[in-house]
Amino acid sequence: MESWGPYGTASRAHGVFEVTHDITKYCKADIFSKVGKQTPCFVRFSTVAGESGSPDTARDPRGFAVKFYTEEGNWDLVANNTPLFFVRDPIMFPNFIHALKRNPQTHLRDANAIWDFWGLRPESTHQVMFLMSDRGTPDGFRFMHGYGGHAFKMVNCQGEPIYCKFHFRAEKIKNLSAKEALRLGGEDPDYAIKDLYNAIEKGEYPKWTLCIQLMTFEQAAAFPMNPFDITKIWPHKEYPLIPVGTMTLNRNPKNYFAEVEQAAFAPAHVVPGIEFSPDKMLEGRLFSYKDTQFHRLGPNFMQIPINCPYRARVHNTQRDGLACFESQGNAPVYFPNSFNGHVECPRAMESKWSVTGDVARHESITEDNFEQPRMFWEKVLGPAERDRLVENCFTSMKDCKHFIQDRIIQNFGQVHPDFGNKLRRMIDTYRATKASFQQQVIYKLQENRIM
Repeated sequence: MESWGPYGTASRAHGVFEVTHDITKYCKADIFSKVGKQTPCFVRFSTVAGESGSPDTARDPRGFAVKFYTEEGNWDLVANNTPLFFVRDPIMFPNFIHALKRNPQTHLRDANAIWDFWGLRPESTHQVMFLMSDRGTPDGFRFMHGYGGHAFKMVNCQGEPIYCKFHFRAEKIKNLSAKEALRLGGEDPDYAIKDLYNAIEKGEYPKWTLCIQLMTFEQAAAFPMNPFDITKIWPHKEYPLIPVGTMTLNRNPKNYFAEVEQAAFAPAHVVPGIEFSPDKMLEGRLFSYKDTQFHRLGPNFMQIPINCPYRARVHNTQRDGLACFESQGNAPVYFPNSFNGHVECPRAMESKWSVTGDVARHESITEDNFEQPRMFWEKVLGPAERDRLVENCFTSMKDCKHFIQDRIIQNFGQVHPDFGNKLRRMIDTYRATKASFQQQVIYKLQENRIM
């Protein structure tokens, strides 16, 4: 079977989601239909860049993919541990992943490649700051938040839509220092996987609260920036978190290959009451994830037990193909038909929405990429956290080519002068020290030749 490309190193667990607050006035999805309702779920945690077996304490975003086995079919919330992403243009998504991977000549991780990409795509600045802060090295998978990131659309039983974002809030947040994460990467590269597995085996079940942010269509139209831009957040002060329910992970898988390697998640898998927004990155992911799963697992990957919507009856026109477990007997394979026919589901009908203006491709790189990163620097991070952010950036990029460093420093300087100036001083000192050392080596070599 084809291995995972990104998200290779992974941990996992089964659990249950329970509704604690009524949100039926916003969403008709059966999973939220009443307080106390429980729905089984499965979660796959992962790093992004590393292959299977790579250290799971590396400075890297964490995947936080949740599959809810609802009575209306499976709902996949394919989340991360940050509320942002590096690019807003889906065309750039493959390029970003390529920049993370190994150099085609040296087969080594390439700091030049990733910092070059980030510098040329300044919309990545906000997410890079999250990644290089303390949040970039969470202490395992149990002590981090999860974010759907994209804006979605909820629809109630009256057909009234509202935009929303999903948040999983951990009971406690813990991060590793850069030094500790590096040490564990060498001494205990499966630290996070082991931590989650052992905690569940001991009955220390990790728990998250699912919350939503809501934005009306009128608020979206008046929002000072693009509300569907995944490189930006919705401020909590204006769009507060609304609790929905709790997710508790209480059972480890019995077989890693069957339940983790064969697991497949796709943002396109939603249920009636949850729909898509004009978020361009989300629209790109609706296609790319399923394409990958067809390639990796085959056309019938939804019939694999871990992916199967076992709490709903499947009645479609899909038949045969590689690894087919269920061909639905002799039922007709086309729609509409005059025999044992399919029936449309009115609940699944998408809500209507309107668009105005011209439709054309344009480059979004000139949009404001620094206002929210500036707020993160000034309002969220304390003095010591800012220093660690600068130190982590320096450590990662200190041996990059000079023009790449200069471009990054220029971008960070637009976030805040202190950010750019602190990093500039560290880089200049390192360059001078390195040049001096190289000169001493040359002098010694020349001296040895003369002798």
